[in-house]
Amino acid sequence: MSGQPPPGPFQVATADWTRDHAALLQVRGVVFIEEQGVPEALERDDDDPRSTHVIARDAGGRPIGTARLTPQRRIGRMAVLREWRGKGVGDALLEALLREARTQGLSEVALHAQVEAIGFYTRHGFVPEGERFDEAGIQHQTMRRALARPQAIEDRDAAAAIVCALVHGARRRLWVYSRELDPGLFDDPEVLAALRRFGTRGGGVEARFLLQDPAAAQRAHAPLLPLAQRLSSVFTFRVVEEPVDRGYAPAYIATDAGGYYFRILGNRFDGEAELDAPGRARQLRDTFLPVWERARPASEFRVLGI
Repeated sequence: MSGQPPPGPFQVATADWTRDHAALLQVRGVVFIEEQGVPEALERDDDDPRSTHVIARDAGGRPIGTARLTPQRRIGRMAVLREWRGKGVGDALLEALLREARTQGLSEVALHAQVEAIGFYTRHGFVPEGERFDEAGIQHQTMRRALARPQAIEDRDAAAAIVCALVHGARRRLWVYSRELDPGLFDDPEVLAALRRFGTRGGGVEARFLLQDPAAAQRAHAPLLPLAQRLSSVFTFRVVEEPVDRGYAPAYIATDAGGYYFRILGNRFDGEAELDAPGRARQLRDTFLPVWERARPASEFRVLGI
């Protein structure tokens, strides 16, 4: 690809297979067949003429990325030329297909993510499902996202994925109600990384945590606490003490971008989540704030400087 202009502006549009198939296959050929060694017989299939395709083009009209949505409600063939990766092309392609899926009235979409791309899809609200598997000699993970309805969260991996998506999508505020910083969730490496990115973003971001048992988090050496110590202006903790508040069994996270993850039983991971449900997120925030005002500062963490 030498001699090509450096990355700059690009546009994403819906493609027509009959008209644009050469451009679509050109990008896929470079990424899948040349770079990843996928046999051409596996890369091409009968779903192409029946699928919804999107294409990204640079300012000169050169195809630089593509993806598709099949009749089976599966997103796939996500391909971006090497020099354009990390420039937002993949995000734009995926968001375009999610809009197409909503236009078609689909209740959910799925995809087979290459393992190294799981984090990318997680940021867009996809959650893992089942075990990893081999496809065309490459390890993949099935992932799924609900559309226009709550996403069912059924296990720890899905819980960690949706929390990463919520933290990534938050504008400036996170509200978290947790019993004891949920071992297995807020100590997950990807969740911690997402919180670290949030905390160092700047712009007056804040994450408030209401806890019922801060001592348990201390005893477990919760790794969020050292992070909060370093970013004490961002992460603040209070402890629920009023009997009426301590009897509250659920746990949740809500964001100022309209996302939430709610668990009816706070000691379990199963629950429901949405990335774009401002009414429900606002309801949880309004539940959180009065309890926050009644709660006491987490003096247990003062030794940590929090």
